Amino acid sequence: MDILDKFERFSIHLNVNKLDEKAHLRDSIRMTRSLKDHLNRETLPSPDNYHPHLLTIGSRATLDELHLGEVYEQKDDNSEVEIVAAGFKFGWVQGVLIRCLLNIWGVMLFLRLSWVVGQAGILQAILIVLLATAVTIFTSLSMSAISTNGQIKGGGTYYMISRSLGPEFGGAIGIIFALANSMGIALHTVGFCEALSDMLKEYFDIEIVDGGLNDIRIIGSITLVVLGAIVAIGMEWEAKAQLLFMGILIVALANFIVGSIMGPTTDDELSKGFIGYNLEIITTNFEPDYRVTNGLEQSFFTVFAIFFPAATGILAGANISGDLRNPSEAIPKGTILAIITTSFSYILFAIIAGATTLRDATGDPANYTVNGTVSEYMKTCENETCEWGLQNSYQVMTLVSAFGPLNYAGCFAATLSSALACFVSAPKIFQALCNDKIFPYLHFFGKGYGKNQEPLRAYALAFAIALACILIAELNTIAPLITNCFLASYSLINLSTFHVDLLKPVGWRPTFRYYNKWLSLLGFGLSVAAMFLCSWPTALVTSALVVTFFFIVRYRKPDVNWGSSTQVQVYKAALSSVQQFSTIEEHIKTYTPQILVMTGLPNMRPSLVDFAYLFCKNNSLMICGDILKERQSHKQRTERTQKSLHWLRAHKTKSFYSLMDNISFPNGVGAMLQATGVGKMKPNILLIGYQSKWKTSQNSEIDEYFTAINTALEMHIAVTILRVEEGLDYTGIIRDFDIKDLVKEKPIKEGIDNPTFENSRESDDTATFPTFDTAESIESQGSEIKGETKFPSPTESAADKKKRMKKSRIVFKDPQGNELPDEVQNNICRFRMKQKRGTIDVWWLYDDGGLSMLLPHILTTRSNWAKSKLRVFCLADDNEEQLTKQKSMRLLLEKFRIPVSDVVVIHDMTHPPSKQTKIWFDNLTSEFVRKDDDPSNADSNIPVIKESELLAQKHKTFNFMRLRELLLQNSLEANLVVMTLPISQKGIVSGPLYMCWLETLTASMPPFLLVRGNHTSVLTFHS
Repeated sequence: MDILDKFERFSIHLNVNKLDEKAHLRDSIRMTRSLKDHLNRETLPSPDNYHPHLLTIGSRATLDELHLGEVYEQKDDNSEVEIVAAGFKFGWVQGVLIRCLLNIWGVMLFLRLSWVVGQAGILQAILIVLLATAVTIFTSLSMSAISTNGQIKGGGTYYMISRSLGPEFGGAIGIIFALANSMGIALHTVGFCEALSDMLKEYFDIEIVDGGLNDIRIIGSITLVVLGAIVAIGMEWEAKAQLLFMGILIVALANFIVGSIMGPTTDDELSKGFIGYNLEIITTNFEPDYRVTNGLEQSFFTVFAIFFPAATGILAGANISGDLRNPSEAIPKGTILAIITTSFSYILFAIIAGATTLRDATGDPANYTVNGTVSEYMKTCENETCEWGLQNSYQVMTLVSAFGPLNYAGCFAATLSSALACFVSAPKIFQALCNDKIFPYLHFFGKGYGKNQEPLRAYALAFAIALACILIAELNTIAPLITNCFLASYSLINLSTFHVDLLKPVGWRPTFRYYNKWLSLLGFGLSVAAMFLCSWPTALVTSALVVTFFFIVRYRKPDVNWGSSTQVQVYKAALSSVQQFSTIEEHIKTYTPQILVMTGLPNMRPSLVDFAYLFCKNNSLMICGDILKERQSHKQRTERTQKSLHWLRAHKTKSFYSLMDNISFPNGVGAMLQATGVGKMKPNILLIGYQSKWKTSQNSEIDEYFTAINTALEMHIAVTILRVEEGLDYTGIIRDFDIKDLVKEKPIKEGIDNPTFENSRESDDTATFPTFDTAESIESQGSEIKGETKFPSPTESAADKKKRMKKSRIVFKDPQGNELPDEVQNNICRFRMKQKRGTIDVWWLYDDGGLSMLLPHILTTRSNWAKSKLRVFCLADDNEEQLTKQKSMRLLLEKFRIPVSDVVVIHDMTHPPSKQTKIWFDNLTSEFVRKDDDPSNADSNIPVIKESELLAQKHKTFNFMRLRELLLQNSLEANLVVMTLPISQKGIVSGPLYMCWLETLTASMPPFLLVRGNHTSVLTFHS
């Protein structure tokens, strides 16, 4: 059925006559409009919308613009993104392939490959090359996967590892790798100097000083200055020099192959061990012959350690990733092709050297004849010292070449090109590391100059390191040091790929498919094993440096977010742990207080946050709850959340933050208790501040506060209420908190449990935790600050108290930036400071499951409260033996393993309150008590207590009056009072009367915590 038939079939059900009576579109004509008009506010997919530097400009329409019709001012593109000239960029051939070839065909090819064959023999020399190739090919596959998983910027290996494994591993290996490349400059420069010194001695019989190490030091220093001048001029000149070196190198390698085919042309060449292709030589040189060199007995792995720097050039292209036109395409293609080419050539040249040259030769033509046999030639070195041959001379390639001077030219080209590549790589890596500001005091070296942002300061640093290594002047000493650094880098590249591919985050989508995580793991294992087999002392030093730098970065916690695989691991580990935890049955012994503390904006109530954190630090879950009656836009919610989280982080408080808007306070509390957390990681205690302004609040506001308490109890959530005489809310008193100030701030090193927590820089805003003008929150505390606490210890002098408080607080400022008075500062920091010697009085009136006893015990385990001893008060009948009750309570607490200093039995609780207390209570309620039929009760601006309710609850009220008398008598000088929170039967007691009861208990007292558990045991006798 075609479309027309379908339309006709559908139109049968339409009444066209009725359509004429209404607005319709069937006769309307669509005008031709531009695509821009058609899109309205929508945005077409574009690379600009996904560029990390353009995300803040707002090129893509926001949901608020499309859904709510909000209009934001367009930002100037230039105001957000600094436009930097692109400069000179390389393709994959010139930028990667040629650089890798020049680095791999380096000093080891011309000066040490023949020695490797002499020591290890042809077979094991091939195995050494293949082992090095295996490490490098696995690493290149891993590197190719990482480099094709998104855009690669400057920094090469450092950039890839840091963005894959995070700043800790990236920063550690960045320093090591930059150091290795700096030493690589010296390695190749010393190789150049060795070849030049040999050439001067052989052809011109010239010695500068001694023809040995001092000559190398002099030539090396001069060469280093020239190389530094070339790279300082710019990448274009360095690239042109590389092309010239590449041409010379290819000709020199061809010259070696041709010379091996031609065979010896003079008796001098024959006397130095060059025999030409000979089956007997191949048989003799096929087996290893490890000897002592420079006082060290050689083995397979010591020879591998000296040779391995020949394979380290695979990162030459990746190290200048910022100067490549398309790094994601260039790095895999150029690197892998270079490894295949050079590995084949190394094996070929090793076979040629072993098949044409003796291990030992005297250099005396009289000992060698054209008709002699290899056995005869070998016997000549049994009775005299031989200075030529594979084992004794580093110039075998020159000897075998058709034209010796051309081989020197190739050696010069290989060594100088490799030195140039290292001279470019090391500063580029170091510049990227410095610009990320992972380590302190290093950003000075990150400054770039010119259109290509050349790191001249980093060049100077690399120059200094290289010069120090050149003064060593021993190639065999420098090579193992570099080998370990490069192997450490390779191991982490392989680990990066294995780690991210094992976790498989959604963002892991490399376009390079020819990799495998198990090959990457094998590459990691081979690299680490090779490190220790080559030189275990050096490997230990390298590993120690990596670990040291790792923990330095972890301790500093740089403010970076690169989406590393370690973040994915944290997420998956947390998810797995929560899921596993949800399947475990709860047990009394594993109970932990998980607190939802209603702070509003945390920076408004720092002392409430500090108090809650005393229970949760390193122990359990803490969530700061914020409830707003007004609706907040997405932008407002985001800003409020970010500000709170940054403040908590700056305040060294490990807590979550939860915001609910467009909801009343009791409903918000109920919703938070149900919705926050996941699985069993959710609040089991509600902590709220005392509503200090309840006497001037409307009935509805008090009822909301009262309803929130009842809501939590109905959900079987424990409720705690904290009151301090000066109030907890510092809105308008302390300065606002600005996230931008964190950039300038010095990180706070100590935490809430450290008595020396202070800010020594009084002019710094580091510890200025201001307040926000929030919406009305029903848990709001009074903003009136009444000064220092009224309950000083009679045994503590004023000077000692001032010293104790000053040591343990940070500096807060008012909205104008002035430092607040000491009394206010001390009140804000009261729960952060070291407490004076005293008691925590626990009035364990009713059995609520033991929470009233557990929470104060947790407090005493904190170092700031270590001098506060628990003193327990319990009730007993008049006719009950006081001593018996005291013993039974002590025995109970001993079984709970809770140490207490004293147990006080209250046996006169049922006595009537005094007349003065009744008068005090009547004065408290005089303005609130109304007749039941008073018409103003419904819309009163102050709390209302009906006469009938007051009289009906007379006995309970008398109990609270009596408790007040006992509190004033026993606990007026305690550091903290903890009492079981009274519960009123739902629907029987109103909010205002309940607040009168709480006021009766807590007024004019030290810091007071009311606790009511959910009547499920949180203490147990059993181990």
